[in-house]
Amino acid sequence: MSQNVLFLRNVDIYQEKNMVLSNVNLEVNHGEFIYIIGKTGSGKSSLMKTLYADLPLKQGQASIVDFDLATLKESNIPYLRRKIGIVFQDFKLLPDRSINDNMLFVLKATGWKDKVEMQQKIDEVLEKVDMKASSFKMPHQLSGGEQQRVAIARALLNDPELILADEPTGNLDPQTSVEVMAVLRKINENGKTVIMATHDYALIMKFPGKTLKCEGGTIFEVVQRAV
Repeated sequence: MSQNVLFLRNVDIYQEKNMVLSNVNLEVNHGEFIYIIGKTGSGKSSLMKTLYADLPLKQGQASIVDFDLATLKESNIPYLRRKIGIVFQDFKLLPDRSINDNMLFVLKATGWKDKVEMQQKIDEVLEKVDMKASSFKMPHQLSGGEQQRVAIARALLNDPELILADEPTGNLDPQTSVEVMAVLRKINENGKTVIMATHDYALIMKFPGKTLKCEGGTIFEVVQRAV
């Protein structure tokens, strides 16, 4: 395993045919917590989508969890995503099955076979986000904050090296956002690398950390007082 969980050099980020970020150079080491900030349309989500191979890398060098994005074949994308936990703004839980069955679906899709081991893993990750007691509920029976906790638990199922959180508090009220943020920071303190795209500057002030800003087609580090 390399020291870097993520390495980008001279990378251009495209959304379809439009270049949204140019000459991106970035290194993220294991165990770091990184914020990516910027206005809507500044390239945050396009960068995140490139990292989990939803958008192809067209220019530059990029390695993430020891996968080379420049040479990544489509058939290998599922293997990349097993090493990355992705948390979305809109949760993306399956509405027609319970929380426990949402988790089972992911484990089966990623090659787990043993029913006892699967249930143990589900209980473990739900316990980490304080949602084990609600595993029998359907997504619509949970609040937005509870659904996002479940989404974070889902991202932990395959013990990923990296968590990518794309606006994870975007649909939540301020208090719930703080609670979800605390869960993510705790996961980071337990050794997981986290990269979080957000436009919520209040959260960054409350939970300070290394902050990169997308602006004017570039990305650069900002000091805390300048956020």
